[in-house]
Amino acid sequence: MRMYVVDAFAEKVFEGNPAAVCVMEKWISDSLMQKITSENNLSETAFTVKNGSYYELRWFTPGGEIDLCGHATLATAYVLANFYATEDASFVFETKSGELRVERRGEIFELNFPSRMPSQIELTEQMINALGVKPLSVYLDRDLMFVLGNEEAVKGLSPDFSKLKALPDGLGVIVTAAAEHNAYHFVSRAFFPKIAVNEDSVCGSAHTQLIPYWAKQLGEDKMVARQLSARGGTLHCRFEGERVAMGGTAVLYATSDIQVNS
Repeated sequence: MRMYVVDAFAEKVFEGNPAAVCVMEKWISDSLMQKITSENNLSETAFTVKNGSYYELRWFTPGGEIDLCGHATLATAYVLANFYATEDASFVFETKSGELRVERRGEIFELNFPSRMPSQIELTEQMINALGVKPLSVYLDRDLMFVLGNEEAVKGLSPDFSKLKALPDGLGVIVTAAAEHNAYHFVSRAFFPKIAVNEDSVCGSAHTQLIPYWAKQLGEDKMVARQLSARGGTLHCRFEGERVAMGGTAVLYATSDIQVNS
């Protein structure tokens, strides 16, 4: 089976968020997809099969299957555009989160996902102990989202991953603040110890919550976001009400043939 490793939301290798992509003629078993993902030891591996005019797409982490992954979707579109459907400018994916579209605009791939406006909830001592700092506020949709006082607080955060994992709410934990750099509107980091990913380098799915929140706070529909992980990554964001768009570039790191029996 041919497999690709792509750095998504990156302008050069070793930036952004790496994802493995397997393009298959037919589906293999869930257990084999999980084994491949665990062997890769990347935060996500995407598996896709063409079905008529669209592609079926699933995402796995070392801790199991997930319902949405932005950077691995971008990586999949990059692989299809460069190796399988080089004349196509758009790709439609059928996923557990519904229909997802990716448009190719030159070197930028723009993802269009359902919007997830988070609801404010009560801050608890357990949350504060897990983060190691007291946030300004906390919100919840799929993930817990903590708003911090400034960009430096986001960058310098050193949470206790075992305590984050023990939090009863949310699949992941997002921390965010307004940007202090003129090139960006907001910054963030994303942690997913519950699915064996302590920190996700650049998390597209987290921005399905971040974009509507910051659009409301800043009164802006178009924004540029920066994820402050060690690798870092930039996302060009747009709020469209019930949908959000996020765009970025991608770079091929590796191709390989993996030896598995389906």
